[in-house]
Amino acid sequence: MTRVAFYPGTFDPLTNGHIDIVMKALQLADRLVLAIGVHPGKTPLFSLDDRFAMLQEFASALESETAGRVEVITFDGLAIDAAREAGASIFVRGLRDIGDFDDEMQMAGMNQTMAPELATVFLPSSPGRRHITATLVRQVAAAGRDVSEFVPDFVRYRIDHKVAGRNTG
Repeated sequence: MTRVAFYPGTFDPLTNGHIDIVMKALQLADRLVLAIGVHPGKTPLFSLDDRFAMLQEFASALESETAGRVEVITFDGLAIDAAREAGASIFVRGLRDIGDFDDEMQMAGMNQTMAPELATVFLPSSPGRRHITATLVRQVAAAGRDVSEFVPDFVRYRIDHKVAGRNTG
């Protein structure tokens, strides 16, 4: 039986914190679905197509054996519905701190009620990655500061290009 893990997020942008959780999730599952959520109330820095391309680039850069185990999708409804559609049995959530834990426990309780066949697995961020959030990366980049310690190089390049475009418009 193939164990499929489902890791949802907005990934705006993909950060080293996300990558930390991805690598841990790959140790638990045979296949990992990176699912980019579309939230009508949010205005992301990157378009859905850009975020999809970034995750695809990351997935294809993994070692060939690992890259074949990662799939990138998008969804616009409830994450549990997309997880079911993807055939997942594991719902992956990353935890940075106690604040994340409280929020994630509430979500896990709701998900357990609506989709009891999905096991929520909390993966703690590595100590050197706990402070990284996509929101803070966007804020630091908007202030014109270097984000290379928080994102892969190919993402930093896109951020630099996007921020430069906003400052010249």
